[in-house]
Amino acid sequence: MKRIFIAECKQEVSSFNPVPSRYDDFDVAFGDGVLAGRRGVWSEISGAMTVFEAHDDIELVPAYTATSRTSGGLLNAADWGRIAGEFLDALRAAPEADGVYFVLHGAMSAEGEDDPEGYLLAEARKILGERIPIVASFDLHGIVTDRILTHCDAIVLYHTYPHVDLTQTGERAARLLLRILGGGVRPVTARVRVPALVRGDELITETGLYGRSIRAAQAVENGPGGLSAGMFIGNPFTDVLDLCSNAVVVTDGDAELATNTALAIATEFWGVRERLQVPLVEIGKAARIACDENGTTILVDAADATSSGATGDSNAILRALIEAGYAKRALLPLVDKPAVAAACAAGVGQQITVSLGGALDPRFTPLQLDARVNMLSEGKFRNESWGTEWDGGPTAILQSGPFTIVATSQPVHLFDRSLFMAHGQNPCWFDAVVVKSPHCQHQFYADWAARMVNVDAPGATSANLPKLGHTRCRRPLFPLDGEVEFVPEVRLFQRSR
Repeated sequence: MKRIFIAECKQEVSSFNPVPSRYDDFDVAFGDGVLAGRRGVWSEISGAMTVFEAHDDIELVPAYTATSRTSGGLLNAADWGRIAGEFLDALRAAPEADGVYFVLHGAMSAEGEDDPEGYLLAEARKILGERIPIVASFDLHGIVTDRILTHCDAIVLYHTYPHVDLTQTGERAARLLLRILGGGVRPVTARVRVPALVRGDELITETGLYGRSIRAAQAVENGPGGLSAGMFIGNPFTDVLDLCSNAVVVTDGDAELATNTALAIATEFWGVRERLQVPLVEIGKAARIACDENGTTILVDAADATSSGATGDSNAILRALIEAGYAKRALLPLVDKPAVAAACAAGVGQQITVSLGGALDPRFTPLQLDARVNMLSEGKFRNESWGTEWDGGPTAILQSGPFTIVATSQPVHLFDRSLFMAHGQNPCWFDAVVVKSPHCQHQFYADWAARMVNVDAPGATSANLPKLGHTRCRRPLFPLDGEVEFVPEVRLFQRSR
């Protein structure tokens, strides 16, 4: 029997979110609870389980998982210390393993630790030793560091955006780990840094230019000598030293193949970098478009995307619509715990005067409105993307003139319609819908809406990247700086046994 150790630690943060993340923002499980919580759920671990459990000679040793319920600000130092301690203690307590699969993200960041994933891998090596192969999977928004690649035998990353291949990524990682354990392959990794950050519709892998990079990676991964390949685009909002994009290719001992294909993918990506930026519409103009458009206008507020690390309490588009004299039906999400508390105190059917927005992020000025409390809920619901439970905390549906506001007490993901639908608000019934996500799967909005408008709004995850105020990442970096030169340089990583 071969024993496979599995552990997970995932979070994506925005350095520009003023609210630190805490331990209580994570779902944590130990031992058998790791597999129980992932079985049948759309996730990397569930995909890996299907591969491992198909082999009678594989024993799974689930150890630990800590996954954030949504993205947020930098993880508080003490809470990061607790999560790291629990993760590593689970490794120490586990029986000796033959191979390790770690499920990571790559855009995690904590107070005092820019590279939590690299730290966990380095410390895991001290516990597990140099002999045991480690394969780790990452989000393509990850920020890959030398420390990560030094301590992994190989990495595997998502191939889709929006992300619909979590399960397939776990399957790919599991199959690769089994090949390494079988002794038939010796991974060598080539990494090429690209000094560019990108954000826009061309990143949709099914239809956009970025898909060409992914298909080139898939071609080498599935071709002779290929083991894994992908194009990290980083997370522009995680302002750390190593922030940039990266082409990564893993081959079976063929350094030349890894080098040449990583260079080709990186060079192609650099050549289209300017086209990988989203055209944004000034917020006042976006509001006027919504006023004039026949059919549903989707106002994309990527600047306040909770799935990217924003607070979710922006009222900027609501304010712009009011100033534009908007009189049709509009649907908006908002994180505002005090407003929800006021609604709960008043009760369903009551009129309240409430301050909306800016409860967490001081860049938003609270907006005073009269509203009717249409509905109250505990805020727990099953999402349509993964089938898992999301929890917005106590939630209120407020009606203020033409505006239907779904106010939650805490952030939840907004990259599908789950929050709206769970509270009886079908986006199809409205003339304008504020969607706080840079992209959603097409069937949710784009397939039926009359118009999609990418709004240049303020927020911790604004696609107007030069306005965010990066201070820590290496410069120059496109599009933060005017003159940026790309000098391709390959770094190779290969573990010896």
